[in-house]
Amino acid sequence: MSLLMVYPTISDIDSSLQDFWGFPAMASPASWNRTEQRPNHRFGPTTMGRRFFSGLLVGGLLSLGLASCGGGNSGSNANEVEFWTMQLQPKFTGYFEELIDEFEADNPGVTVNWVDVPWSAMETKILSAVTAGKAPDVVNLNPNFASQLASRDAWLNLNEKVSDEQREEYLPNIWQASTLGDLSFGLPWYLTTRVSIFNQDLLTEAGVAEAPKTYDELATAAQAVKDQTGKYAFFTTAVADDSAELLESMVQMGVTLVDAEGKAAFNSPEGKAAFQYWVDLYDKELLPREVLTQGHRRAIELYQAGETAVLSSGPEFLNSISTNAPTIAAASAASSQVTGETGKKNVAVMNLVVPKGSDNPDAALKFALFVTNSENQLAFAKAANVLPSTVDALTAYQTELESKGEQASAVEQARAVSASQMNEAEVLVPAMEDLDKLQNAIYTNLQAAMLGEKTVDGAIADAATAWDNR
Repeated sequence: MSLLMVYPTISDIDSSLQDFWGFPAMASPASWNRTEQRPNHRFGPTTMGRRFFSGLLVGGLLSLGLASCGGGNSGSNANEVEFWTMQLQPKFTGYFEELIDEFEADNPGVTVNWVDVPWSAMETKILSAVTAGKAPDVVNLNPNFASQLASRDAWLNLNEKVSDEQREEYLPNIWQASTLGDLSFGLPWYLTTRVSIFNQDLLTEAGVAEAPKTYDELATAAQAVKDQTGKYAFFTTAVADDSAELLESMVQMGVTLVDAEGKAAFNSPEGKAAFQYWVDLYDKELLPREVLTQGHRRAIELYQAGETAVLSSGPEFLNSISTNAPTIAAASAASSQVTGETGKKNVAVMNLVVPKGSDNPDAALKFALFVTNSENQLAFAKAANVLPSTVDALTAYQTELESKGEQASAVEQARAVSASQMNEAEVLVPAMEDLDKLQNAIYTNLQAAMLGEKTVDGAIADAATAWDNR
């Protein structure tokens, strides 16, 4: 999560963005046939794409009162469900065509019109459509952006439409990611979460027996790596308009970023300890100087060059390392992502929402539940190398990976680690407006503390003031 929108699209993502956010590149089968892939006709064999919309545009559209727009979607009739996804064509055209055929066969008289929207255009299109009262019936978004419209009563409240039994099919922490107070606005769909990719040879040379799993262990490893090899344990950017990994680390260390009224809550003992942690690492020269000037892409470059021991990324990045740095790949393995005393781990969520203005809300919700049921989530997760968000699908996914044992590839082992984290995983940075301003306030003041321009107490106080006075 970051000031950048969390759009883990799964087709045609620029490789640098895949690496940047740790979202996997997707398999591109020459021909996709769900029947062949799923013998029983159901089961088949992952800071993040662009900046928040400008405050003027989003604020202006939201101020129009989205709930009052109503009036149905873009020209559909009462028997049609218009379904928008983000950049899934053409790699998954066959998958969704068969999925839709199956739904239509089970629901005579209902047709599904699938519209695939480029990820770079989704914010504009959905804001315009909802504001004009011409929203689709089901749309693929992420909790952060969807929450901005949820606060304006744009989406169907699933607490009023989804039974307790249906809700319990989804991972509890993931369901919570699409909730604001008493409003549940989205059905969880696919997930990505980071793992720690580590250079076993470099850690061994430094006398570090295991990959660090906590920030305390990471600091200890950083000192050992620097003392024994002259290199760095890791790279975490403090550039304000880049990755939010550092912001997430604060939450993992027990920091509450904002209170119930949206005011700064990070000027606390926990917040000061988190600031001090990063300042100390910088003062001891255990972080590269470039953390103040370069983004997460630099972390990738340093790891592939053998200059750092640990990289936070998605499991699929091991494939990129194999291509770009075969020697480093041979020494690489995966471990659980580094966390703090809370034990929390990050996850990026994609969901499906149903606009309140839908002409056919019952059929729309039925279709959204169909797309996100355990059987279809498992099939999609396997095809797309993402994680499913239902309890049964995740269990089946893990079981299949574990059954491979020693025959599992390095990427499959990393996927297993990724899946194993899901019980502790959650969206670490809460959905809120002006998230870019929160990250900017914290990062710029943390940089000032790193450079000795401010004390830790002064920097965190200034960050809190900047947020509250934004």
